[in-house]
Amino acid sequence: MKQIADFKLVEKQDFGRSVLLQLRSEMALPDIQPGQFVQVRVAGSPATYLRRPISIHDVDAKQNEITLLVQQVGEGTRHLASANKGDTINMVLPLGNGFSLPGKGEKVLLVGGGIGIAPLYYFAKVLNGKGIRPTLLLGGKSQSDLLRLEDYQRLGETFVTTEDGSLGEKGFVTMHSVWQKQSFDKIYVCGPKPMMKAVAKLAAEKDVCCEVSLENLMACGLGACLCCVEDTVDGHVCVCKEGPVFNTRRLKW
Repeated sequence: MKQIADFKLVEKQDFGRSVLLQLRSEMALPDIQPGQFVQVRVAGSPATYLRRPISIHDVDAKQNEITLLVQQVGEGTRHLASANKGDTINMVLPLGNGFSLPGKGEKVLLVGGGIGIAPLYYFAKVLNGKGIRPTLLLGGKSQSDLLRLEDYQRLGETFVTTEDGSLGEKGFVTMHSVWQKQSFDKIYVCGPKPMMKAVAKLAAEKDVCCEVSLENLMACGLGACLCCVEDTVDGHVCVCKEGPVFNTRRLKW
């Protein structure tokens, strides 16, 4: 069930280009799947007319709290990142369809690039709660892009790549040695589209089920404005409504 609610900013952590916002509601949270997102109203920004879609980084249902990892890429997200503790932020949630859960005993790989690592934290946490310890492969341009790395490491065996070689193996996530050393039953990916396409190609070569979380530009988050359309084997669909998570076999990549 979707909900429009005010949240109070109770904690904020600044990572420079990105900020971690911990938000608490007085209302009980609806059921939230890993991979779903929120539409955030950016109040007080004259240049921001539409809500901004942000992936859900973490959920604490007992405390009615949602955590967002926000990268400052434009006026809307910069204004959101400037919020202070105690401020009220209005959100529509949860939106879209999340990741499917793996079967019992399946070996799972979560692949994240840049800010695309954000929804994988909650997903890994949910998997841990079901007795599944995933392997994580996280990539960034440099070490500074890999936020909360120690927290991810607590949820599963974590491998890292950086383009400049400042941490982990140098190169892209598709170049990491884990692909040669281990095999997986399911792969879940979020990050820049070229990276997701490259991982999807690897998965197809290995005949492994792969799901990706698309980050098409969204306005309404409800499938009405048609600005986030993606071409699939079933025709053109709205990512905000049919996704953002898709099995790559559905995508015309």
